[in-house]
Amino acid sequence: MDELRKSFHHELEEVRAELVYLAAFVTESIPRATDILLTGDLEGADLIIGGDDEVDARSLDLEDRCVQILALQAPVAGDLRQIIAALKMIAEVERSADLVCNICKAARRIYGHALDPNLRGIITRMGEQAQQLYIAAIESFVENDAAKAAAIDDMDNYLDALQKQFIQAIFESHSAGHIDLQVAVQLAVVARFYERIGDHAVNIGERVRFVVTGWLPEHKGAARHRQRGDDTGEIAAVAPNDPSG
Repeated sequence: MDELRKSFHHELEEVRAELVYLAAFVTESIPRATDILLTGDLEGADLIIGGDDEVDARSLDLEDRCVQILALQAPVAGDLRQIIAALKMIAEVERSADLVCNICKAARRIYGHALDPNLRGIITRMGEQAQQLYIAAIESFVENDAAKAAAIDDMDNYLDALQKQFIQAIFESHSAGHIDLQVAVQLAVVARFYERIGDHAVNIGERVRFVVTGWLPEHKGAARHRQRGDDTGEIAAVAPNDPSG
């Protein structure tokens, strides 16, 4: 039994190390993508976009490894929480890498279009804050620090505020004739990419809290559903032309 426990914890540490590696890769890629967006570095954009295949492959391999551990080791209690949380974190990190790639793809679409200093400044701040969120998420995971993990949600509020500020700045720049409509649309989507990266970091923090304390985030939609007493086992259908849908 002791050998089985040693084997489990060895495999778990390897899973954690690989997950940290992938998350660190995303963390380092965020400022690179921001710089690519601001400088129009097409070669740099191609490198990040091309490298996403490796992230996808390593993420799939890591998920398979977690499933094998669940099947062969049958962990319970805290050990089970760690494997379940790792599986969910892998998906968060992989999707974050996709969003970094999407920023680079947007950089290619707006290549050659100048951005005014206000837009550039907010983009820089969004990139910095998104990276800080990911750094905090990795640190909380490595250190099993529930308090640091809980603070990530508050850090994300600043990124959300920057996104709203950026959308307003886009409207103003377009109204002043500094950017055309297509560029404005692309920039609005970019703001959403940064905001979603922050959300994934928040989700990682929630998984850390789950591992350390057993805490589960409140799912408001599910809670509202239960309060209405709608647990009939069926999902209500909304007609396509129903104006109330």
